[in-house]
Amino acid sequence: MSAAALAELHLRCFRTHPRPWSATEIEELLGSRLNFLIQRPAGFLIGRSVADEAELLTVAVSPEARRQGLGRALLAEFCATSRERGAASAFLEVASDNDPARALYLAEGWVGVGKRRNYYARGIDAILMRRQL
Repeated sequence: MSAAALAELHLRCFRTHPRPWSATEIEELLGSRLNFLIQRPAGFLIGRSVADEAELLTVAVSPEARRQGLGRALLAEFCATSRERGAASAFLEVASDNDPARALYLAEGWVGVGKRRNYYARGIDAILMRRQL
């Protein structure tokens, strides 16, 4: 997928918070050797690996493809890719009101470790989650 197509899918998944990323922002992220893209026809994930730690920057699955295992598969590949790049642990931030994503992360071994108050638009907190790889 082109950066424009990734941005369009991100917009369909994140209308308000976290705010959808533009094609330019995605291009800039993917221009860094620290960041990596995992993509499928109905979804994608962007991660970052620095030294022994990885960060899940975003995961987007088209609304019509949800609850079919794609998010779980993207997370598994994120963990494998991060380990290959030398990461021993990973972290992410998820909107406190995004119950489906939080449930998926918990089921996949992520643990809540903190909170960023008012991190997203409209005063939504971000839950910090971490897992060992």
